[in-house]
Amino acid sequence: MPTTVRRTVVNLPAAPLGAENPLPPLRTPNEVHQVDARTRAGLDLPREMDRQLGYAPLRSLLPVRVRDGYDRERAERGIDAIVIENDRLRATVLPGLGGRVHSLVDKREDRELLYRNPVLQPANFALNGAWFSGGIEWNIGATGHTTLSCAPVHAAVVPAPDGGEMLRLWEWERLRDLPFQVDLWLPEDSAFLYVGVRIRNVDPQEQPAPVYWWSNIAVPEDEGTRIVAPATEAWHFGYDHHLSRVPVPEHEGADRTYPLRGELPADYFYELDDASRRWIASLDADGRGLVQTSTDLLRGRKLFLWGSGRGGRRWQSWLTEPGTPGYAEIQAGLARTQLEHVRLEAGEEFSWLEAYGPLAVDAADVHGQWSGAVTATEARLEAALPRAEVERAYAAWLPFADQEPGERLATGSGWGALEVLRARHKLPGTPFAEDTLGAEQEPWLELLRTGTLPAPDSGIPGPTLVAAHWRDMLETAPAEPLTEYHLGIAQWHGGDLAQAVRSWERGLRHAEVRWPLLRALAVAERELGPSDRAADHYQEAFDDLCALRPDGEDPAWAAAAAALGRETVGALLDDDRTGAARAAWDRLDAPTRERGAFRLLEIRLLLAEGDTAAARARFDRGFEPADLREGDESVGELWARTTDEPLPAAYDFRMR
Repeated sequence: MPTTVRRTVVNLPAAPLGAENPLPPLRTPNEVHQVDARTRAGLDLPREMDRQLGYAPLRSLLPVRVRDGYDRERAERGIDAIVIENDRLRATVLPGLGGRVHSLVDKREDRELLYRNPVLQPANFALNGAWFSGGIEWNIGATGHTTLSCAPVHAAVVPAPDGGEMLRLWEWERLRDLPFQVDLWLPEDSAFLYVGVRIRNVDPQEQPAPVYWWSNIAVPEDEGTRIVAPATEAWHFGYDHHLSRVPVPEHEGADRTYPLRGELPADYFYELDDASRRWIASLDADGRGLVQTSTDLLRGRKLFLWGSGRGGRRWQSWLTEPGTPGYAEIQAGLARTQLEHVRLEAGEEFSWLEAYGPLAVDAADVHGQWSGAVTATEARLEAALPRAEVERAYAAWLPFADQEPGERLATGSGWGALEVLRARHKLPGTPFAEDTLGAEQEPWLELLRTGTLPAPDSGIPGPTLVAAHWRDMLETAPAEPLTEYHLGIAQWHGGDLAQAVRSWERGLRHAEVRWPLLRALAVAERELGPSDRAADHYQEAFDDLCALRPDGEDPAWAAAAAALGRETVGALLDDDRTGAARAAWDRLDAPTRERGAFRLLEIRLLLAEGDTAAARARFDRGFEPADLREGDESVGELWARTTDEPLPAAYDFRMR
């Protein structure tokens, strides 16, 4: 059959994403993938790796908002999808969820090559919260799962190099202001899905950009699964923030290329020779599975394993439904490790080609000596898809990267269109059309055209743009309270903390809606001191929001009240104001207090009040903190304050 690209709907039990958190994320993200400074100082790192480990770490999630409004109540839902299919393979892509490849089926063997999650359950793993497991994800931005994990991207049909059709995904990555595209196509009768990727630095100030990219592939995992890559050493990184160079495959008495032979979750970044072909494979007990390969620019390869310990298995079940087999992740990136960012000069681009397909290797070779497993797997890959063919396909694709899209299949955000209007970028192949501009972009479009930022329709400010060019426009706009609020956020993001505080204080003098400015000042005081003033400002902000909140079930106001109430109770408890914390808790509406994340806050409040029995009873009744953060140990810590008994399996999310 000729290759086809078509729309479809995938039906899955899915938890709703809910509303975005309207509070700007002013604090530095608590990212688990950071190397302990003392550990790094004691390592003999390759020069390039050492430089890139310290290059432009993410200091702020701005201008992106946090997605924490989801729950764990799943219901059958139809999810828009796009299918790319030929005689050999069928790939299913979810454009409304970051362009995730949900499924890749070997049609001749009727075999799913990926770990395909049977549910859509958001969890707090992305840089900005909501993320879900399974399939192939395109991680761009900064160390961690992309902020686009649960966001829509643009999608359209484009001519493919072989004369057929390919699917183009594209979007504007907002943490680093980088437009990017992902082109997926299946040459006729090909057993490999080709993926062409391009990232462009279009900074008009001619500044270099820190770039992060890792293609993250979830693969089925059982006792017989072995991950094979052309390496004899790897960089091991665990949730204790310790980085070390270790041998492959044996490490600490176990063969770590079998994901279930490690107890704790861990990353293994394989050290590939410069001249070696870039590839990684996941093969089962029979020697069958998935292989991924690429052109040389995508140099890094990684195994992430959950391990066989109780915490890792609990996370596995948390991300899906009971009875679902586990998974591991094989990954491919621009650097040796995910702890690095790569410099992209202004006006330049990174581009490469990846290929994904089935592979069958003699089981005795796969599960024999490591050197034999690598040699046999690479030989089978070379027979199935020669390295020279990958290079040829990349060269054939490059002229098509600028082809203008045809039929639009899905629409992403309007932020790219706003940036194109502002800077008059010329981006052949990835049009950010004006008809994609929406309500969130309207105030900033008005600022761009008139120099004035209009007031919002409600008492909840919209998102803030923080790049230097938007900050310059805010500084010259009329100094209304809302403008001072957004200006302060942009200044805070830029590191001008004292000036940010002055902007918020100026705005507060004339503001009718005071809570956004008071909350911003509260965060600043928690970060800079004095903390007692932070608690005062939080309390005042929450009072103001509660007084302004209209009657009824407005989702935006409910999200604002929940987010600010959670921060307020936490700040008051930090300041030992237990009575005030209880009063703020009692003002939260009942549905909010029933959410699992708020049950953790309630336990903390009960312990502060000295009611250990009630705190233990809350544990015994059971709850599920839907937005528990990857690496967060608060559940176990609170349990230990209520009892000396072992932590129950249902609450054991320990990853170290």
